[in-house]
Amino acid sequence: MNLWMRKIAVALIAILTFGLYTPTYLIADEESNEVVSPKDHNHSEIDVEVVSDEIEDIDVISTFTEKAKQQSLTKFGPKISEKVEVEFNQIILPKIEQALATILENEDTSFISITEQPSNGYGERIFNIFNELTKEDIAKFHVRRDNRPLEGYWFNFHYHLKDDKFETHHTLGEIYWDKNTPPKWMS
Repeated sequence: MNLWMRKIAVALIAILTFGLYTPTYLIADEESNEVVSPKDHNHSEIDVEVVSDEIEDIDVISTFTEKAKQQSLTKFGPKISEKVEVEFNQIILPKIEQALATILENEDTSFISITEQPSNGYGERIFNIFNELTKEDIAKFHVRRDNRPLEGYWFNFHYHLKDDKFETHHTLGEIYWDKNTPPKWMS
């Protein structure tokens, strides 16, 4: 394989795995033009398995995060999305991703899905994390409208867990709307 093709392959794999894995066997020794093999770096099979598991976990979390983003924007509707999407992506979405990683850490993700019916009108539900095998919700992600006197309206993002019977609010963050009443969800 040409040297530049190897470099491109290494760069692409590193980007796709968020830098957690760099295929050293594709990196050429610049002086001797020899390909460096994994044996030269004393990598064991366990290391490869650990990296493989981490890549799989990252893929699952990033897939769930993307679905969560889509469900959130669907819930907001075009009127609200237009005003809060940037702030949502910068502040709330990374916290949703952290929460998802924590929640899914001890779950068999092959049976886990995200519900696709956010509540409209004034309902809080954005999406639920659902175990299709047991038919149980694992977590519920919500957004609530808070009207604070003299401040205006805020969107309060939080989630609830099955472990505490969905009673505790686990706060993700807040986004300010305006002093005027926000439109209904999905409008």
